[in-house]
Amino acid sequence: MPAPKRKTVYRKPPPPKPPIPGVTAPEPYVRPTVAEINTAARHGRTDLAVGDKVRINGTGLFNGEIAVIERFGGAVIPTAHVRTEGGGTRQVRTIDLEPVD
Repeated sequence: MPAPKRKTVYRKPPPPKPPIPGVTAPEPYVRPTVAEINTAARHGRTDLAVGDKVRINGTGLFNGEIAVIERFGGAVIPTAHVRTEGGGTRQVRTIDLEPVD
């Protein structure tokens, strides 16, 4: 006959040690590979319309080029599909667009 199973004992973790007087906590380490999220991007821009000429700001493909808005994409972060003067197309966040006269 097998021996009966023993009851599992769950021990409480020890209480945290109190901080040492006169010693401050170090600055939290932020990894350099972590992306920064622009929370203002979810509000987008409301002063743009289809057919407007805009300059693409920010980083990435076609940065600094003039483009025309072809349509808007509905998503959590408002985007616009634009066509550059060179004929390239791209989807861009609306906060990365600057109206051009």
